[in-house]
Amino acid sequence: MEKVRRASHAGSWYTDNPKKLGEELEGWLRAAALEKSPDVRGVIAPHAGYSYSGRAAAFAFGNIDPTNISRIFLLGPSHHYYTPKCALSTATVYKTPVGDLPIDLEVIEELKATGKFELMDLRIDEAEHSMEMHLPYLAKVFEGHSVKVVPILVGAVNPENEAMYGRLLAKYIDDPSNFFSVSSDFCHWGARFNYTHYDKKYGDIYKSIEALDKMGMDIIETGDPNAFKRYLIEYDNTICGRHPISVFLHMSMNCSTKIKIKFLRYEQSSQCKSMRDSSVSYASAAAKADA
Repeated sequence: MEKVRRASHAGSWYTDNPKKLGEELEGWLRAAALEKSPDVRGVIAPHAGYSYSGRAAAFAFGNIDPTNISRIFLLGPSHHYYTPKCALSTATVYKTPVGDLPIDLEVIEELKATGKFELMDLRIDEAEHSMEMHLPYLAKVFEGHSVKVVPILVGAVNPENEAMYGRLLAKYIDDPSNFFSVSSDFCHWGARFNYTHYDKKYGDIYKSIEALDKMGMDIIETGDPNAFKRYLIEYDNTICGRHPISVFLHMSMNCSTKIKIKFLRYEQSSQCKSMRDSSVSYASAAAKADA
């Protein structure tokens, strides 16, 4: 029986007009002007409203060569629902205004059988935006290709379990028909986010934020989940997808394929100059199989 996850944020976080949305996505992908590569096996991309992060996200999704890919694993953080585990979708299809993406029920069953995952009901699934904001881009990039998705909501997972999920999912990287879409924004800065780290040696606040984010991005590029963990403990940077990123780093470390992550774009929603200001940072990366 079909169980549909509606595009619950269409009409608010992005347009629900299929023609307009398609044109927007194509425009951003064109502007990013990236060469598609079959070596790109995954991306890290933001999940804010498209008016904020749509342009930056194109620098992740624009790298994808859809030719040989038949399955996309989505790894997104949980903003509203607390779980110390990873949770699997119970839907059978994810709707988007620019095309629907069927869930790979076979792989969901395989993951369920490990006993390590919980299931999220449709209400939790539809309330969460972190994976949904990747879907229109994926539907657009994979237009005309037969592809299924495996959505995994990554909860407040402790370091031991990040490593456990990384080991458990690593084998899927070694199958080149699998792709990984990791959802995260970067620094959420300002009193409203309870985070106002400011290192004055960089000058303006926004330059201090950029330095902090880039330090994290450089560490992610090394592929070392333990170094990333140390960075988060030291600076407590408000990277909301820290758990999905950590799980992906552990996956990359535990698979036979050599994965190299490279950030291609960094933006901020606004430039903070006073302690009254606030901003969110967006960073886009491609994860390539390195021969």
